[in-house]
Amino acid sequence: MDDYKKANLALWNEWADLHARSDFYDVAGFKAGKTSLNPLEMEELGNVAGKTLLHLQCHFGLDSLSWARLGARVTGVDFSDQAIALAHSLSQEAGIDAEFVCSDVYELPQVLAGQFDIVYTSYGVLVWLPDLRKWATVIAQFLKPGGVFYLAEFHPFAMVFDNSETATGLRVQYPYFHTAEPLVFDVQGSYIDRQAQVTQKVQYEWDHSLGEIIEALIAAGLRLDFLHEFPYCTYPMFPSLMEQCSDGMWRLKEGDGSIPLMFSMKAIK
Repeated sequence: MDDYKKANLALWNEWADLHARSDFYDVAGFKAGKTSLNPLEMEELGNVAGKTLLHLQCHFGLDSLSWARLGARVTGVDFSDQAIALAHSLSQEAGIDAEFVCSDVYELPQVLAGQFDIVYTSYGVLVWLPDLRKWATVIAQFLKPGGVFYLAEFHPFAMVFDNSETATGLRVQYPYFHTAEPLVFDVQGSYIDRQAQVTQKVQYEWDHSLGEIIEALIAAGLRLDFLHEFPYCTYPMFPSLMEQCSDGMWRLKEGDGSIPLMFSMKAIK
């Protein structure tokens, strides 16, 4: 497991600077006042003003700082030291108060104390975690009684299909159910730019079914408040098969609405 983590950490340290300079993340727009949050999570999580919010796997902090702009008292967490350094810098440049902690999710109880009104995480986070039961236990530990856990994520059903740039249709290529050994991928740039040059050439991911995600949270003592599924995505998950619509979301060119591409859920402690 240490070898998997080291490889993924090296990759995310490279991606942090690459992403911070990209048009995809639009740091300049954020500094000018633009939010990095989608209407979906702002609407579903609601008013966060005055609430404490723990953001797990926060990358270099754009979403964390966007929640802080809305009045939350935010603590962002990521295992990439490069990403956390960028988050600190961005916080200072933008004049937005937030705390950032460099830690693996599983090791967080060893370096952070206290409980929060909200634990939040979103978009492309679960595939990097080998053990969702342990993940859910950490979430429950950091939630106050009555606190809210919110997740917006790419749908595990959609992630079974070939997502290469040359795919001509939805062809099953990856397992839906979790396996102990990770899926091994040759790195092709980044999800925002597959032509980008990176030195880390392999990454490791773990699939998790929707049932596994829900069961992990229930086992940790959380009560599911809602589960929503959506036929669109925040990025071109299948580059050759999707188009961006007027709302900024990406949908299948053919068979739009036929499969779920994202989901969101809220659970209460």
